[in-house]
Amino acid sequence: MKTYSEWQALSESLTLNGQAFINGQFQPAVSGETFQSINPTTEQLLTDVASCDAADVDIAVANAREVFKSGVWSEMHPRQRKQIILKWADLIEQHKDEFAVLDTLDMGKSISEMVNIDVPDAIDCFRWTAECIDKVYGEIAPTGNDTLAMIHHEPVGVVGAITPWNYPLLMVSWKIAPALAAGNCVVLKPSEKAPLSALRLAELAIEAGMPAGVLNVLPGFGHTAGKALALHMDVNVLAFTGSTRVAGMLMAYAGESNMKRVWLEAGGKSPNLVFADADIKKAAAGAASAIFANQGEVCIACSRLYVEKSIKEEFVAALIEEAARFRTGDPLDPATTMGPMVDGAQLATVERYVRSAQEEGGNVLVGGLPEYEEGKGFFAKPTIVDNAHNGMTFVKEEIFGPVLAVCEFETEEEAIELANDSIYGLGAAVWTQNLSRAHRVSRKIESGMVWVNTWGEGDTTVPFGGVKASGNGRDKSLHALEKYTDIKNVLIRL
Repeated sequence: MKTYSEWQALSESLTLNGQAFINGQFQPAVSGETFQSINPTTEQLLTDVASCDAADVDIAVANAREVFKSGVWSEMHPRQRKQIILKWADLIEQHKDEFAVLDTLDMGKSISEMVNIDVPDAIDCFRWTAECIDKVYGEIAPTGNDTLAMIHHEPVGVVGAITPWNYPLLMVSWKIAPALAAGNCVVLKPSEKAPLSALRLAELAIEAGMPAGVLNVLPGFGHTAGKALALHMDVNVLAFTGSTRVAGMLMAYAGESNMKRVWLEAGGKSPNLVFADADIKKAAAGAASAIFANQGEVCIACSRLYVEKSIKEEFVAALIEEAARFRTGDPLDPATTMGPMVDGAQLATVERYVRSAQEEGGNVLVGGLPEYEEGKGFFAKPTIVDNAHNGMTFVKEEIFGPVLAVCEFETEEEAIELANDSIYGLGAAVWTQNLSRAHRVSRKIESGMVWVNTWGEGDTTVPFGGVKASGNGRDKSLHALEKYTDIKNVLIRL
């Protein structure tokens, strides 16, 4: 790990490119409009970024369609396509420190998280997915001897991807790696709050040998570029990670246009259940990480903590001790465990929910209202609120910040009922040393993922996604490839 001063020096040496990337080249938006990328730690300008809109989407999609139809990528030998993506992953690894700094500057994530989690996980995603290309087979249906029915998995065509700002590099990799591996062309709209690593990623794709036009990156706003991509008649599939509100809008846009498939990883309000037989020290450490990691800007953050009443006092004391480990500061400093919120709007959201918790009877044990000073970054405090219950606003709604609601339960049945009392169903955690209980509870919780005696773990081999208002489809694993392929049945009369 580099020192603080070394990371600072690297950040000052980077050349930031905020132009759109279309057909293998950087270029300004058609309108010439730009927006500012602001460092949330210093509130200083990083660079001006192309503000793409419908005109740019039209160009990028038309270009992607032409490249797809040419077969230069979609019909390339699977082994060759694999080698290009593997080389791409090697280039990302060669530039790993640059990618770590880009996301840290752009959205405030700690450099330690970037180095230890985001960058290596993104590289692993590209490598693992690339290796699937020449190992996933078609099928033969069990028809009679007089027919042969072959089931092919074909690329869909042009994939539109809209990615969030909380894990800029990693979320992009989860979307584009399987889409490209399947032979599609991609038009990517990264979040306007953190687009820089996606643009650098596209540049390295060309260096790796990917044909121009296979991957296009359009920075811009959701209501302009994002909406245009979702409404476009020549986009076959739309993949999205972001809020439930926007996810619903994208589904409506698909219905208004060409009925494109829409894969959604949306909001979450994950429950964390701690039973009396749990290892209190480990559970407290896990509960703290599950809400304070990445400043709480995590879709699977376990922001609803339910503790069995008989151990609540002891557990909360251990939790407060663990919360003290999360130190706010400059995210370029490896000692920092919590950087700033992504921008002033997100900090204001955190403040609003903390205030709501207090007004509705919550008891703030740690943290509290942010103490913002202009020009010194958008820093929130790790906050724990006791005396919470499911009827409170901050317990029901996704905050996307470091605010934890502490509730209690008395029976296993009550814990399950409280956990499922939410419109969301992305993730959940269960802490118990009783194996039978672990199985019972994990099966009854309504979520796409359940962690037992841990939180957030899972490499590229396991699927990631939710149920209910948390979305559909899965990122990672072989199941991700299913989103970006069509099934074709070819039946031959013998």
